[in-house]
Amino acid sequence: MNNTGIESGPPVEALPDHVPAPPAPRDQPVVPDPAGPVTDSAGPVPDSCPGGTETSGDAESPGLGRFLARAAAVTAGLTVAGALLGLVRDQAIAHLFGASGASDAFLIAWTVPEMAATVLIEDGMALLLVPAFSHALARRAAGTGEKKDAAARTTEGTDDPVRELISATLPRLFALLSCIAALLALGAPWVVGILAPGLSDPRLAVDCTRLTSVTVLTFGLTGYLSAALRAHRSFLPPAGVYLAYNVGIIGMTFALHSLWGVRAAAAGVAVGSVLMILTQLPAFVRLVPARVARAGRERRPSARRRFAGAAPPLLGATVLAPVVIFVVSRQAQVLVERFLASSLPAGAISHLNYAQKVAQMPMVLSLMICTVTFPVVARAMANGDREKARDRVERDLALAGMVVLAGTAMVLGYAPQIVEVLFQRGAFDADDTRATADVMRVYALGLLGHSLVGALSRPYFSAGRPTWFPVFAMATGLIVTTGAGFAMTHRFGVNGIATANAIGISTAAMLLLMGLGTRVVAIRVRSVTLSLVRLAGAATVAGTAGWLAAPRVADPLLSLAAGCFLVPLLFLLAGLALRAPEVVQLLTLIRRRLLHGR
Repeated sequence: MNNTGIESGPPVEALPDHVPAPPAPRDQPVVPDPAGPVTDSAGPVPDSCPGGTETSGDAESPGLGRFLARAAAVTAGLTVAGALLGLVRDQAIAHLFGASGASDAFLIAWTVPEMAATVLIEDGMALLLVPAFSHALARRAAGTGEKKDAAARTTEGTDDPVRELISATLPRLFALLSCIAALLALGAPWVVGILAPGLSDPRLAVDCTRLTSVTVLTFGLTGYLSAALRAHRSFLPPAGVYLAYNVGIIGMTFALHSLWGVRAAAAGVAVGSVLMILTQLPAFVRLVPARVARAGRERRPSARRRFAGAAPPLLGATVLAPVVIFVVSRQAQVLVERFLASSLPAGAISHLNYAQKVAQMPMVLSLMICTVTFPVVARAMANGDREKARDRVERDLALAGMVVLAGTAMVLGYAPQIVEVLFQRGAFDADDTRATADVMRVYALGLLGHSLVGALSRPYFSAGRPTWFPVFAMATGLIVTTGAGFAMTHRFGVNGIATANAIGISTAAMLLLMGLGTRVVAIRVRSVTLSLVRLAGAATVAGTAGWLAAPRVADPLLSLAAGCFLVPLLFLLAGLALRAPEVVQLLTLIRRRLLHGR
């Protein structure tokens, strides 16, 4: 269920979350953090520190730590801004088209960019190309010296490893994705027939799918530029791509909806995807030199021996295939939901979509924590420090659980008020609000599972070797979702689909949690589970209280404002009463800051 306004965002995966990890042994490629090191420079990524001793994250200068914190804050701000603009986009579509056959047609067509974003921008492309560019940068540094002025290397010559990598990969990628996009446009009727066979009139969905099919190419180029920039330690342009994307959708929708109807929104997806490329292109041209000087590029003998026969890391399918299949199978839950909902009355797909968009926000916020700390886990794993990795993973799971369960309590208590404030206007009426709020409350039951799947997958893929267990866990969850969906959709409608989603993703999360200790990091599963159970108890108390209190205030905006104070307060008090360690630590930290100012 990766269907947020961030297109998940970076989606969520697009935070500047690193200190560069040390290299793996030559026979074991490491799966790095997709984001790459954070800086404004285009400096190379060294394989190790001088003297052959790997640097430690604890040994970094305070200045670097402050810089990383500022960079993380700025990029997180852009991520949140992209999510908020995505919410404005959804409000615009709801206002103009409501929950109708037209909005269903657009959402079916939107399945294409959703899948493309997951594979081509967020996970697959990044995990393939960030290490490849980093390897090329290291070869460049070995041949020219790390401190050589970049201007001296940008005159004549063609033997720059970065340029060689671009020449070898970008034209082929462009040709491949162009062919796929063209085939998708030509086969749009067939694609719509598979995604939503229950549509009575699929022509509008076919038109929209043809417009959105271009994102296979544009998202692929966006992901390529993002990977190159992150490897060059430039993070702000990649973080701003979803702002540009949503600006394109909103602008085209309002400008042309009276002429093209919902096709204007589909055209906006195409225009927004082009803006994503243009957002990064100037930085890419500036950081990646067109030509490299031959003069002064005599390689040191040690460097020549060092890179002789070294294969570019992660350019094969051995490590990439499990990652791509995992993210595609996770996104496939949306395909299952829309397939099942296409046989229900018009508007069902829209109700599911609006409910997901809002209910997922706590999950997105919880995964920001894990995204920022992911390089710490990867670095500890590369250093063989399993104890440090275990402690970090356990803390991440607890913190992510606390954030997502607090948000779950808010969704359970105030779903009708949230939907009414955000969407009830124009073509989106009170009946749509009630239906969407009901689905949103059911979806909330699976938010912890979604958050845990996102958090637990990172340690698996930071182990530096191919691993298929996350694919097995996600495939099992998908089978459960599909079976439960077919069993419950006819009787319970969209609520049955949402219930199946919650059951399936929770199954996948349980398998990942149980398998992590034996395959990657020996976390204390019993302790983590007990902590999450206590937090779930606190969320139940706070959510129930909000459910009972919300109708007592007639104005939805005032009721929601009161809930934003009531639910978190009750969550903390209930967590304290249940002795949830994370709540106790949070309250202790708050008290210390208030009393001592530190």
